[in-house]
Amino acid sequence: MLRIVKAAKHSYDGFKALWFEKAFRQEIYLGIVLLPFLFVLHISVMLKLLLIILFLLLLVVETLNSAIEAVVDRVSLEIHPLSKLAKDFGSAAVCLMLIINVIAWTYSVYLHFLP
Repeated sequence: MLRIVKAAKHSYDGFKALWFEKAFRQEIYLGIVLLPFLFVLHISVMLKLLLIILFLLLLVVETLNSAIEAVVDRVSLEIHPLSKLAKDFGSAAVCLMLIINVIAWTYSVYLHFLP
């Protein structure tokens, strides 16, 4: 039981730290704006669930990107091509997840307006 409490504390600390990441906050705000539209879109429950899962995956990828950046900065603040590469890979992963979300939302809105 103590291990679960400690793990929950670490997760809480992680969420607190993430809140200070501008990109994470922007994505949370995006979710606050977009997710309520799920109640008015005339799409299947499964598609609504998929949109929620894809949004949560975006947050997961952003979290992992922030972790990569923190580790790279912890190892050295020296500019190094491999450090840049690691950070660029993390950023690319976030970008891909954003593209996936845009495609899924666009398709869902398209389905909503089909006759």
